[in-house]
Amino acid sequence: MTRKLLTAVAALALGLHLGLARAADATSTDTQAAKADATAQASGFKIRPVDDAWRAALPRNAEAATQAYMDRLPAEVQAKSDAYYTGGYWLQLWNLLLGLAIAAVLMSGRRAARLRDWAARTGRGPVRRDVVFGAAYLLLTWVLTLPLAVYEGWWREHAYGMSTLTLGAWFGEQAIGLAGMVIVGAPLIAGLYALIRRAGERWWMWGTAAGLGFMVILVAVSPVVIDPLFNTYKPVEDGPVKTAVLTMAHANGVPVDNVYVFDASRQTTRISANVSGLFGTAAVRLNDNLLRRTTEPEIRAVMSHELGHYVLNHVIKMLTMFALVLLVGFFVAQAAMRRLLHRTAASTGVSRVDDVASLPLLAAVFSVFFTLATPVQNSIVRMQEIEADRFGLNLSREPHGFAEAQLRLVEYRKADPGPVEELIFFHHPSTRHRIHDAMRWREAMGTP
Repeated sequence: MTRKLLTAVAALALGLHLGLARAADATSTDTQAAKADATAQASGFKIRPVDDAWRAALPRNAEAATQAYMDRLPAEVQAKSDAYYTGGYWLQLWNLLLGLAIAAVLMSGRRAARLRDWAARTGRGPVRRDVVFGAAYLLLTWVLTLPLAVYEGWWREHAYGMSTLTLGAWFGEQAIGLAGMVIVGAPLIAGLYALIRRAGERWWMWGTAAGLGFMVILVAVSPVVIDPLFNTYKPVEDGPVKTAVLTMAHANGVPVDNVYVFDASRQTTRISANVSGLFGTAAVRLNDNLLRRTTEPEIRAVMSHELGHYVLNHVIKMLTMFALVLLVGFFVAQAAMRRLLHRTAASTGVSRVDDVASLPLLAAVFSVFFTLATPVQNSIVRMQEIEADRFGLNLSREPHGFAEAQLRLVEYRKADPGPVEELIFFHHPSTRHRIHDAMRWREAMGTP
């Protein structure tokens, strides 16, 4: 649960900027598309190929053109994608229930209180005690959630043909993540409880401020400190891709002087790209799967979307909106902790919210809150993705490239959910929604 909670906070800060790119070396769209489709089919993901004549013959009507694109998805591709994506809904529930069970076990029988007493003997003083407790708690919960993490992060990804990691390599990356979580998380836990002791009843307001500060730092340092721990980043070779992306970036005031590719293929077959960073750490980055599987029109369409996030100040706006979510979360946590600790003090040996032994209960409360707030969080991200889509269409003027890119994302994202399902579970607009936006732009602008 703690791993999921920290991941959720990181997601709030970083957003979810997915896209596509490919290093183009052919002279026609059809030739590039043929190569891309051959690569995709080799990986088991097949979309019915088309040519420029098919695109030119599409109906002008946005709904009809959208349906023509959707009809290129074979039934078996959609079924596999639906099963993968909807299975993730259940995994959210199982992770929550497992986390609540771990919290109940740690709090019952005074186990967390005994762990706190041991930490007090090991680390003299309240801050050092809380650092030791935090490190032990993070290690313990990591071990207890490991079986589900192996299933979710390695076995299931292999079952759906998306992971390229051996089990040993996967554990190696998990060990790096665990080390970082303990090194950063233990002092953060100690800092939180020092803040609670100092702020008293107003700890929820100061906790929100501290949480926002952490998210800002995380966004700023991730491109230069965290991401290189897992992948190697190098400049994209000079050529049409780099020129096109940098031209769009400079035309819109994005302060970058290079485009980077990273070796995501050592971990996954997924395709993605992003424009990330803050306070001078902004970087435009593509993964190497994209460079093999997408075309120049797709690159221009999707990277213009990613640049839109930067130009529209989505990172700042997202941090502001999620700070409000965090404020409500801390307020709810304060009220819930007061009641829960009053009722369970006799059995847990923990009666005060400023006691670090209450951490498992606090993590449980936050996990329940963020789970219930999933539609709100997803809607915040989804609205910004729609804005970036429309910015990107106006910048790149590539409705077909954008639509082709969205078809490729069906490899790991459900294509055509119902409206309620999309509202609750989708942090990006659905494939149908995004292709329809592109075809509506094409219809309104009168482009082929």
